Amino acid sequence: MTESTHAISGLVIHRLIRAAEGPSQVELRPAANPLDEPAARLMERLCRYFAERPGKGYGWFEKDERGFPMPRLVREHAIEERMDFTTLSKEMVALLQTCVDEDKVDDGGYVLIARATVFGADCLYVALLQETLGTVIGDGLSIQDSPHLDFPALQVAGRIDISAWQAGAERYISFLKGRGDVAGWFKRFLGCSDVVIALKETKKLVETLSHFAETQQLDAAGRDELLERAHLVLEEMGDSGAALNLEAVAGQIFPDAPQKLSATLQDEALDLASGFVPDKRALRPLIRFKASAEDWKLEFERSGLRSGAVQYDKVSNTLVLTNVPENLKKLLLEE
Repeated sequence: MTESTHAISGLVIHRLIRAAEGPSQVELRPAANPLDEPAARLMERLCRYFAERPGKGYGWFEKDERGFPMPRLVREHAIEERMDFTTLSKEMVALLQTCVDEDKVDDGGYVLIARATVFGADCLYVALLQETLGTVIGDGLSIQDSPHLDFPALQVAGRIDISAWQAGAERYISFLKGRGDVAGWFKRFLGCSDVVIALKETKKLVETLSHFAETQQLDAAGRDELLERAHLVLEEMGDSGAALNLEAVAGQIFPDAPQKLSATLQDEALDLASGFVPDKRALRPLIRFKASAEDWKLEFERSGLRSGAVQYDKVSNTLVLTNVPENLKKLLLEE
């Protein structure tokens, strides 16, 4: 990221201190940090690590601003201009402290809050950074310890795209999912809802996979195998809570040509999110046909076509069902 692609309008570092027992404490910086070269390099690293980190979630603001104050704070600062950046940062830290204490989060750290224009988008960043011990070579080639911010271990960070929010975009909040239950309390801090996003994105993924299978010149067995494998992989991710990585999942679903599927899933025109946990409710179409007409409804597994339990005749446009269960036979004989 260079000066031509971003401009920082505000950056401040506060500190969240976690005690062994009891509530956390905060150390507040009285004013924003100077926007000098070290601040610019720090922001560049944050943006780079945030952009490159897999496993992000996406969403929008909750409507209940009493229970989720973040949209009100951002609006008063960025839209109505009734709150300066330093006051905004202190309000955000107080809100973060509340969420951390409610969930009894173990780790504190340095709270970085910044507002920057990144590739033309007005964004608000927040990250909880840990410190780690490194080594430097000092005077006389001496070996010295040197504490520094541990960006490779970054687990808690989020971005609010203010421009997209004001433009009415479907999703404008992104956050690292982190390990364990990090995403839960941090989403609450951001005032972020992402439940429907996961369902909608899973439906879009299923439609894309189905279309991909139809266009790969596979025979019926190969097409069914691809979709059944996709169902198995995505269902396991839904059970485990694993975040979707489009490139990785392409290799699992279509190992014969993973680059081809990966390119399809990551096509910018598709605008398919990564980093969400697949919603199992949307996966059934991968392995099941479902249709209805005026006088009937029908649902069956793809495997039924291979086993012969369901037979489709293209010439007469009819379906034949075999192995009719006894309870249905009795009902039909009564008619």
